[in-house]
Amino acid sequence: TMFPASPDLLEEPRGRYQGSETVVAKPRNTDEVARIVRLCGAHRIGIVPYGGGTGLVGGQVMSEGPAALILSLERMNAIREVRSEDNVLICEAGAILSDVQTAASEADRLFPLTLASQDSCRIGGNLATNAGGVQVLRYGNARDLCLGVEAVMPDGSVLHGLSGLRKDNTGYDLRHLLIGSEGTLGIITAAALKLFPKPRAYATVFAAVESPAQAIRLLGHLQDHMDGAVSAFELMHRQGMDFLAEKLPQVRLPFADMPAWSVLCEATGGTNSDVPNRMMAALESAADAGLIEDAVLAQSAAQRDEFWAVRENIPEANRRIGSVSSHDISVPIPSIPEFIPEGIKAIAGIGDFRINCFGHLGDGNLHYNVFPPAGHDRSEYVDLRTRIKQTLHDLVHSY
Repeated sequence: TMFPASPDLLEEPRGRYQGSETVVAKPRNTDEVARIVRLCGAHRIGIVPYGGGTGLVGGQVMSEGPAALILSLERMNAIREVRSEDNVLICEAGAILSDVQTAASEADRLFPLTLASQDSCRIGGNLATNAGGVQVLRYGNARDLCLGVEAVMPDGSVLHGLSGLRKDNTGYDLRHLLIGSEGTLGIITAAALKLFPKPRAYATVFAAVESPAQAIRLLGHLQDHMDGAVSAFELMHRQGMDFLAEKLPQVRLPFADMPAWSVLCEATGGTNSDVPNRMMAALESAADAGLIEDAVLAQSAAQRDEFWAVRENIPEANRRIGSVSSHDISVPIPSIPEFIPEGIKAIAGIGDFRINCFGHLGDGNLHYNVFPPAGHDRSEYVDLRTRIKQTLHDLVHSY
């Protein structure tokens, strides 16, 4: 069925890219996707595969060239199968991430991909962008959580790859070309996903650290003492806390006076893992070694939620402040302590800006976002956005 494209399908969340008026197709199954691809191929019509539309780099909007058909996977949202015995979940590409998480939980399993957009992003988009999130440290990116895909190729043929086998050495694995290809090599229509045992115990800690270098040493210390149980390790700068206090004062901060740098770390384990006590012992030895300045260990599920609310609301506070240019970057972990001040120096050479640096320290992925000075609006600096972005990306490349 074809529909006129609604305004929300022609604009990405930040409003920086605008698509031209077109139509959207909403197929109900893989066969319909294949028929659409064959028809568009025969008539030389471009296709933009569309998932949840939550991407922040404009990949869901074609802002230049002739209008293309938008192919939305929203109707293909079924959870086809959940197999607890071999920890496999098979779902269609339009399944919303949080619905996949819920289906796994109802089967007493965990699907660990965790993103701020999880209530609206869809599995096809997660795979097409090789999404990461806060649990990459332990479980890996979307690529590492996928056992196989079903996809429609450019000629309209269908790749059937949903066996869910852990070991399959029968030749080329096209799954790994399609994952991360952002819809350029084919349209993912379904996926076989890895499930894991559901955690029974949590240890969630907010710690004040002297610097990113000290945070990296703390991460190594906790990994050594927690036997691989550390699942998340988030670095946050005071600037993000100031933005939260200004724009989202209802978010409770863990310290009365937030430090320049802090980390949010979580470890999980099974019923008899004794994770909280092991974390407490690890924190005590970290304090003795001078790796932390202060720390609070969550004493309840409610306090754990409060800790995570701090990290999860930083992007919303950023949005309300309004960034001049945002960057989702990765550098080798040992280079992070050098890279962060180098970035500050490089941006200072362009103008007077505020920088909010935060992100997944355990895998080297940082959000390095540039904001106008207090009392100014990002619209005043539009002409500098490209220069800022190129300066930071060139610096990342040098590392």
